[in-house]
Amino acid sequence: MNFAFSEEQEMLRATARRFLDEKAPSTVVRRLMETDEGFDRALWGEIAAQGWQAMAIPEQYGGAGFTFLEQGILMEEMGRSLFPSPYLSSVVLAADLILTAGTEGQKTELLPGIASGERTAALAQLEESGRWDATGIGMVAKRDGGDLIISGTKSFVLDGHTSDTLLVAVRTDEASRGEQGVSLVVVDGTARGVTRRRLETMDMTRKQAEIVFDDVRVPRTSVLGAEGSGWQAIDETMMRAIVALAFEQVGGAQKCLDMSVEYAKVRVQFGRPIGSFQAIKHKCADMLVLVESAKSTAYYAGWAVSENDPEMSIAAPLAKSYCSEAYFRCAAETIQVHGGIGFTWEHDAHLYFKRAKTNELLFGTPAHHRAILAERLGL
Repeated sequence: MNFAFSEEQEMLRATARRFLDEKAPSTVVRRLMETDEGFDRALWGEIAAQGWQAMAIPEQYGGAGFTFLEQGILMEEMGRSLFPSPYLSSVVLAADLILTAGTEGQKTELLPGIASGERTAALAQLEESGRWDATGIGMVAKRDGGDLIISGTKSFVLDGHTSDTLLVAVRTDEASRGEQGVSLVVVDGTARGVTRRRLETMDMTRKQAEIVFDDVRVPRTSVLGAEGSGWQAIDETMMRAIVALAFEQVGGAQKCLDMSVEYAKVRVQFGRPIGSFQAIKHKCADMLVLVESAKSTAYYAGWAVSENDPEMSIAAPLAKSYCSEAYFRCAAETIQVHGGIGFTWEHDAHLYFKRAKTNELLFGTPAHHRAILAERLGL
């Protein structure tokens, strides 16, 4: 059993890092986070030309047919640069959901566009309660002949304001509760009755939206896969998504450590670099331990997902809970190491801090995933 990355995977990492360093430096990230869309469509097309969106999609659906690990490497590098794009929403979430739940016809129709970068998609799951479990889904799709009528509001939808396709979690059985009766419905993002509003959120580099559905009519054939089986698909996809997010958190934490060490070498106080002071050494050493531990946790979870190993049900929530806290602590310590400059808008430290805090809550808090982990371990 070899947990080291292969030569090809390390080449992918190096290529992705060079591309992001050149095409998405801090100046570009800051420019894009101020825009309404939140990403550059031309840049999105460039990464599509390199096969990033197609990475883990099977070849028969227009993908490249690589594994989850290659996708994880890309997520790690995008986390390192805070690359603003709908990659998490379209590729990690939506494409995986379609692969997990969709019929052969739905996969053939939807996945090639995502793989080529021509289609973006988003999962519309959260509602007013903000709960990531099945009890948080209350929106009902009412039957009307051969159609479904959808009404209600979805909140905090990643890239929902720009997505071409929405995968909407609804209840097709009004009497259902919990995990039963949940379905995923494919809705055109510009369909009549769909109103989308970008939300003002802490992390400006990753946009979220509120989407209102006002008697939106779709054919019942728009249900992704079998009616009533939506939660099982969401649960499976979310297990892979939290590991992908853990990879992103590792990339961000590593960047925070790198920035801190570099600054500690060049910032001089009292006639010597601040890195020579014991307090700063301790902070950097603590960050190093957090980063290396987070890498081990995320990489093992990524291997388990890639190999479909039974331990992924344990490794996934462990990775999400640990990497979330490790990234946030590293981001906070980075501001402390930089001192006054670290608190300013001009420095990038606050961008990583905001991403770290948002990611800590995304897909469920560390406490939420520790509870899942305890339940699965029978504790």
